[in-house]
Amino acid sequence: MTYHDFREELWLNFELLHTTYGQAFETDVTKEELWSVYLESIPAEMNPIYRERRKFDCSCCRQFMNQIGGVVWIDDLQQIHTLWEFQVPDPGYQKVLDAVDACVRAHHITNIFLTPLKRIGTKQNRSMLEDGQIETYEHYFLEVPDSYLLHGGNTIESVQAQYRDSVQVFGRALAEISLDAIDSVLDLVHSNTLYKGTEWKGMLDSFRKYKVAYQALPDDRKNLYVWSLTGKAGGAVARIRNSAVGTLLVNVSEGMGLDVAVGKYEATVAPANYKRPKPIFTEKMVRDAEALIAQLGYMPSLARRYATLDDIRINNILFSNRDAARRIQGSVFDMLVSEAAPAKKFERLEEIPIEKFIHDVLPTAREIEAFVENRHEPNMVSLIAPVNPDAPSMFKWNNAFSWAYTGNITDSGIRENVKRAGGNIQGVLRFSIQWNDTAEYSRNDLDAHCIEPDRNEIYYRQKTSRKTGGALDVDIINPVKDQPAVENIVWSSKVKMIPGEYHFFVHQFTNRGGRDGFRAEIEFDGNIYQYDYRQELRQGEKVQVAVVTLNPDLSFTIREILPSTRASREIWGVKTMEFTPVSVIMYSPNYWDEQTGIGNRHYMFMLKDCVNPERPNGFYNEFLKDELTPHKRVFEALGSKLSVSEAQDQLSGLGFSSTLRNNLVVKVKGATERLMKIIF
Repeated sequence: MTYHDFREELWLNFELLHTTYGQAFETDVTKEELWSVYLESIPAEMNPIYRERRKFDCSCCRQFMNQIGGVVWIDDLQQIHTLWEFQVPDPGYQKVLDAVDACVRAHHITNIFLTPLKRIGTKQNRSMLEDGQIETYEHYFLEVPDSYLLHGGNTIESVQAQYRDSVQVFGRALAEISLDAIDSVLDLVHSNTLYKGTEWKGMLDSFRKYKVAYQALPDDRKNLYVWSLTGKAGGAVARIRNSAVGTLLVNVSEGMGLDVAVGKYEATVAPANYKRPKPIFTEKMVRDAEALIAQLGYMPSLARRYATLDDIRINNILFSNRDAARRIQGSVFDMLVSEAAPAKKFERLEEIPIEKFIHDVLPTAREIEAFVENRHEPNMVSLIAPVNPDAPSMFKWNNAFSWAYTGNITDSGIRENVKRAGGNIQGVLRFSIQWNDTAEYSRNDLDAHCIEPDRNEIYYRQKTSRKTGGALDVDIINPVKDQPAVENIVWSSKVKMIPGEYHFFVHQFTNRGGRDGFRAEIEFDGNIYQYDYRQELRQGEKVQVAVVTLNPDLSFTIREILPSTRASREIWGVKTMEFTPVSVIMYSPNYWDEQTGIGNRHYMFMLKDCVNPERPNGFYNEFLKDELTPHKRVFEALGSKLSVSEAQDQLSGLGFSSTLRNNLVVKVKGATERLMKIIF
């Protein structure tokens, strides 16, 4: 086999590779290594010394090897092909092909192949011999297809860098974005639930196709797949991770709730007045959840109503008055009533922890009255029962009862709403505001402000203070209907704070017609100071709330500017600022029947004639068994759609979470009458 024939075979293989596989890629094999392997693989008898160097040790051929010898192609099965991957009848030349092919395959792809040269190598050249004759020498040579040529005003380095960046972004997207996340977002697009979702549909469909193929590949071929598909996918799809919908996909893949992830997406792409037309679930999600509910036998468990005394067994009651005791399941005789001497009033107010109150006071109590204060409004709670008493429990505990606080939440207070919004409620000083928490939908944009002792102001434009560590960590601009809006400023350490006065106020940044005012809380040293300002704020109006002073000994004192609301009013049929009879005291259902407890314990003081005027959810996602978690978005919608039906003598009253500081003044009648403050 002549060198001319070998060179022609090499040229034919190049033509086959570029027409079959298209884009070529550079590898990280060095020029020196490739040339050394090439020369060392040539049998000695084929490569004698010619003049001063070996026959094949040619500067023209070396230049060819430098420019294209380490280039590879990738087929549809993600397998590598090299320029040297073909068969010839000559064993000597085949040895060269095999050695160079193996050398190139052992290296990694680093770039797409581009060249400014229309021709690579030198087809032939001539040299005059000593006797005056002209000798012709042949070398490696290729005509470069137009697709490998550099076009436009860019440099090869800039085009390659852009492609490398796309490869990196595309690879991360394929590795990190889950197929479930893609399907969930596509479901939202198909149901017209995602804002501007139709604009992403084509990109999402394409990316899903690539993800399915990528997921089916063995790990050692995935990187090749990314290199080969980046150009074919196009810049938009390859860089989907850097788009707004890509961030949504990543957030969902990382476990963020779909509603939260979509909210973040909408905050990026939606105008300020945009409101999602539909809840975040799709028809497919509903059908899947429906099938699971039917399979597990939970259909009868979905209908909910207010619980009554007739539903409760005596072993789950910590206290009941005489009227209630007759109706409690399992009670076979009235409670014994002491006929001792008339009760004696205690003028001194005792403070007692709740568990000590349960164990030491309740066993001998005959009647209990609770002093319901205005600040207890967030503590109003109702016990919820299944309409069908034989329905299996969908909950993590062993009964079918649940509960709901006012405002349709499972735990009470501004603190809990701040926590749900991602705010810190564990600091040494906290200022929180809340609005859009009444029947009226208030779209106003209220802002929490604090002016620190050094005159630094913490607010939406300057959310953190490097000196004191104070931070505005919740900033809501567009309140959602039926969901309280909150803002929160908090300090984590007294040591970092500056001694002096911290002025707190609320600013009406945008008045969008809301008239319900706001509520505010200031918390420090275990004390919570609550304020109700139920007046309409004018555009730009500022309402001073209070001034908290950090003293030199690192103690706090407060000067209230906005007066606390102390006038009696009616909440759920109960008059505040006076004593109301307690019919039943119990733990929350997740602690009934001597369960070790799943989740937070709540202490429930059910009040006489207390009636919930709201329509709370029948259940909440955090209550449901783990087997129902995959369908949490549908259950969230079901919980609100299947609202609680009315019942006579509903069990409603005050609830206190074990995780939140609070207190309740009660009047206890037994052998004597005692006035006590229960500490939660």
